[in-house]
Amino acid sequence: MATYDFVFSSLGLEDWCSDGQSDAPMSMAALLQKTKGTDAEAESLWDLPFPSMDALNDSCAAFPKSRELTKGLEEGFLSIKDSLSVVLDPLTQPLSWFLDGTLYGMLNTPWWIVIPALLAVVFVVTKSWKLVGFVAGSLILLAFIDYYQYAMETLSIIFVCAFLCVLLGVPIGIAMSRSDMMQRLTIPVLDMLQTLPPFVYLIPLIFLFSVTESKLYGIAIILYAIVPVIRLTNLGIRLVDKDVIEAADAFGMTSQQKLFKVQIPLALPNIMAGVNQTIMMSLAMVVIASLVSAPGLGVLVLQGIRNLELGVGLVAGLGIVILAVILDRVTKASLARINASQKQ
Repeated sequence: MATYDFVFSSLGLEDWCSDGQSDAPMSMAALLQKTKGTDAEAESLWDLPFPSMDALNDSCAAFPKSRELTKGLEEGFLSIKDSLSVVLDPLTQPLSWFLDGTLYGMLNTPWWIVIPALLAVVFVVTKSWKLVGFVAGSLILLAFIDYYQYAMETLSIIFVCAFLCVLLGVPIGIAMSRSDMMQRLTIPVLDMLQTLPPFVYLIPLIFLFSVTESKLYGIAIILYAIVPVIRLTNLGIRLVDKDVIEAADAFGMTSQQKLFKVQIPLALPNIMAGVNQTIMMSLAMVVIASLVSAPGLGVLVLQGIRNLELGVGLVAGLGIVILAVILDRVTKASLARINASQKQ
């Protein structure tokens, strides 16, 4: 006698349970119990199992097991996979072109053009020769140990994905700030994206797209990294002083004028903080995305794990740390410049 037989007997479901009786051979314990003609000893309250799906299945074979639930979910996804692919493939194909084009351009341009161009961007954004020197020394170090190509691949992916995160995330954050209903609908989605383990992002994408396509890891990075810029854009615009909004209304500004001339400029520090976090999360996801053919330093980390090459893994990890410090310092320096300009 199983633990929860009384549940089904009290509900009068014995016939339903017997209809679902499995034709599989009885276990040795059940066979011995039937041969002896005695019931198993009653379990103590201390050992009472939780009434889970599998525990209830032991008492009623017609009751589904937990494996049937996960299998049903898998079969349901596979049944609509082809239809989803037909819709998503054309929509996401430009992402593959964007990623492949950026990688091709970065890797086929001579280093003596790429490195000065990056340093020029750093100076324009930060106006700090000290930071330019730090970035130059870091890039030269990576190139000296023959990690230049891997570093440029990682940077290319981050540039593309972070740019798209900002391009998509800022409008979504603005829409959330202007509509409480939009905020209530979007926050649960953002909570799910923020708490979902990074590896889980890859599971449905592997079924939808080919592992050889760049958009596979591009979509995973964007979904993982877009949350901060959306949240902080929404927060920044909502934190704009009400008195300033009232003054803008008094001057007869339209809703669009208030947004672009008042709210976004005042919310820019929060937006830039979101961009900083988005870039950092993109870098973290690039390493994980190496499992699905994303190029860059993550490939070397994966190689170090697979082949137990301690030196390769540690040096690649150091390269990732250097890129993270560069990106963090540059974005924070630009944020400091924005804050300083607003206080003047």
